[in-house]
Amino acid sequence: MSQAHSLPETIEAVSFEGFSRDFDRFSQNLGDSFARYGFAVISDHGIPQDRIDAALKATKAFFALPEEAKLKYKLPVMGQRGYTPFGIETAKGHTHYDLKEFWHVGRDLPPGHRYRDHMPDNVWPDADVAEFHETVGWLYGALDQMGLKVLEAIATYLGLERHFFDPTVDFGNSILRLLHYPPVPQDGPHIRAGAHEDINVITLLLGAEEAGLEVLTREGKWLPINPPAGALVCNIGDMLQRLTNHRLPSTTHRVVNPAPERRGFPRYSTPFFLHFNSDYLIKTLPNCVDAQHPDRYPQPITADEYLQERLREIKLA
Repeated sequence: MSQAHSLPETIEAVSFEGFSRDFDRFSQNLGDSFARYGFAVISDHGIPQDRIDAALKATKAFFALPEEAKLKYKLPVMGQRGYTPFGIETAKGHTHYDLKEFWHVGRDLPPGHRYRDHMPDNVWPDADVAEFHETVGWLYGALDQMGLKVLEAIATYLGLERHFFDPTVDFGNSILRLLHYPPVPQDGPHIRAGAHEDINVITLLLGAEEAGLEVLTREGKWLPINPPAGALVCNIGDMLQRLTNHRLPSTTHRVVNPAPERRGFPRYSTPFFLHFNSDYLIKTLPNCVDAQHPDRYPQPITADEYLQERLREIKLA
């Protein structure tokens, strides 16, 4: 294999400063990374680090609570709001559960909204972690806004009107997941997150101070993702892969267990899963279909139907 075609050791970061300085170039660079890997690394994202740190501090305080305190926030229907205990979620097609516990924050809907029958209100651990609601609620909004900007770049890359996605996600069932992977004392069949693809439109990931995230390349090799400090990792989900007829791929990824010298350390991360509006019809974009790329999905499906199917597969519904 020639040097020109050898795999880079890392996915090159795209500076978010280009969003305002040279949007077309920013869109091209970001889109090219997504088309190649299904992932992109965005540096200089501009989300205030002190506020990210405050949300992470509150997150750590919650997960440090006794198990009985955390279980007060486990809802009868798990998966979309509140607390999900350790040992529940299992990646699609896997036997062994992931080594993690997590908290979900969703979108606050106005009274009488048509989605309220399937998008429940948030629960908050105000009595146990007073600052949680304010700091984590702020982070949800910040990542929701950043997601819209990333979608502007994606729309431009796809040859769509720049704000094409705005009305498709404004009331989407987007989820901020606060993840805690406890220390891993020994080898075993379970890993922190089994190999999977995300169901949603795009995912934005902050944190992950501990290593472990790996992406499966086209060549079948696992590529570690070690973003520079202060960067944001973003990846394409199944919904956008379907909409674009795989022009933008939803790539398999996992979180492997730590090296022996790091087994005693927990790992925290805060992925934001951006979703289409529940009744948005995911129908292949016409400009992503041609003679060489026939429509893989001639039968459209609504975003909520697609989501519910996946939640059942990963034992969260």
